[in-house]
Amino acid sequence: MKKWFFLLVLLLIVSYGYTRFLPADTNGQLPEIDYQMQEEILQENDKAVPVTIEDIYKGNLVLINEEYPVSPSGAESEAITLSDHWESVNGFVLLDHNIRLAPSLLRSFSTMIEAASHDGVNHFMLTSGYRDTLEQGELYEELGPEYALPAGHSEHNLGLALDIGSTQGEMAHAAEGKWLKENAWKYGFILRYPEDKTHITGIQYEPWHFRYVGLPHSAIMYEKNFVLEEYLDFVKEQKSIVITLDEQVYEISYHPISQSTTIQVSANDSYEISGNNMDGVIMTVHTSNQDETQSNAARSEGNGV
Repeated sequence: MKKWFFLLVLLLIVSYGYTRFLPADTNGQLPEIDYQMQEEILQENDKAVPVTIEDIYKGNLVLINEEYPVSPSGAESEAITLSDHWESVNGFVLLDHNIRLAPSLLRSFSTMIEAASHDGVNHFMLTSGYRDTLEQGELYEELGPEYALPAGHSEHNLGLALDIGSTQGEMAHAAEGKWLKENAWKYGFILRYPEDKTHITGIQYEPWHFRYVGLPHSAIMYEKNFVLEEYLDFVKEQKSIVITLDEQVYEISYHPISQSTTIQVSANDSYEISGNNMDGVIMTVHTSNQDETQSNAARSEGNGV
């Protein structure tokens, strides 16, 4: 009898101690205060990047075609006339003195041309750069819909496209065209209207028309043989992609935008935002912590390339 009484008392003591230190109602979750403390720590290591509706229409990945025109907020406004800056015309010649490029695009183009010269390819001619809508309208009237797009629907109106020729012959056969087809992606450029994608782009094969999208996007598009339309669909479908390129880690993510908002990124990482000109933005984060990003990649829905 004493034995049973002792066991009963011990059971009551243990039960009281157990219930004494349980949260009142956990519902299968951590106590609220622990969760709040964790959230505060994350906020200290992150920064909130503001994103507005206007950001949908700006950036290196903006899609421009017959369906999606250049937004006034996305058009190039800093293009310079190259013939007024002859010191910047190195390694290539100009078709005429009216060609304009944005300084940032000129730097990327010049870097690419210099790399080609090291491979013995050095007969480049720049035939067209930035055009305003008035110039595009005149070109459309002159050439018609088979050879030009309406005003506002050309990538030249955006300021991220250029037409590159060769002084040695047609780009489809010249060494300059062949070199660019294989190497332009290394410098952020893509062949925008390839021969095997006319059913997607709606544009005939143009071996001279190159578009700047920037790394790492140009690398993925080259590796997967994507045109811009396909790539934007791919990013939207995957939602998040993590890749390693030249030992640099990038996370690319799609974010639908219907109102002004913020996107959280690590305070230690650099980033770029580009709209798709349709319904959202693509955030490209260049991380400073490769191990952490690769760990995140294992948990993401996207697949790296």
